Amino acid sequence: MATCRLLAPGISYENYASIGRVAVGLEARKTGLGRKMMALAIAETKKLYPNHSIKISAQAYLQKFYESFGFVHTGESYLEDDIPHLGMVLI
Repeated sequence: MATCRLLAPGISYENYASIGRVAVGLEARKTGLGRKMMALAIAETKKLYPNHSIKISAQAYLQKFYESFGFVHTGESYLEDDIPHLGMVLI
């Protein structure tokens, strides 16, 4: 119903761990599952890579969602697959 990838430092970003490909199935949206999964993903990433901040490539329309977990927008906005994205970091 929901999935994401946890990436070690150096795979997506040189000095950051990362959480990528966050997805929630249509039938599970608006149920809170995405929020629970993201909280677990952050906790597990911090556990696996305790000495690294987490950086994500977030779809721009989800900026407030990620900010609610403590992520902050960094750098310029950009297009990825013709979708506006933002770099965001959780220290």
